[in-house]
Amino acid sequence: MAAAEENIEAMILRIEHKSKKIENLLKQSKPVEALQKALEGSPTNTRDQRCKSANWIVVHRAMMAIRDVDGMLSSLDPEYYDILMKYLYRGLATGDRPTCDQCLRIHEKLTEKAGLGCILRSLADTVNTV
Repeated sequence: MAAAEENIEAMILRIEHKSKKIENLLKQSKPVEALQKALEGSPTNTRDQRCKSANWIVVHRAMMAIRDVDGMLSSLDPEYYDILMKYLYRGLATGDRPTCDQCLRIHEKLTEKAGLGCILRSLADTVNTV
């Protein structure tokens, strides 16, 4: 059990380090790079809610800074589409109006770009959750 706890603490430290990098990217007006960095290494295969919540905060911060959704999607590596879709659904589940508005804007454009398969994969994958 101690090894699992150390692993979780290491994940949280990585997320905190990633958060600092994302803040720097946002200060440099690089929201797309910040979002991609936030999505990298998302702790999808852990059940620890502290890790998931910490990473959600980082992704949310980067996602809310996006103004040009089309530009973001054309720059974002397609390997991140499915994980982004999962975070969009997490954002919608918050019920927070500004978050939901942004998630719906991105969802619409992401579905146009990635297709319905992106939605199905993100909803059907119950092992790798955000």
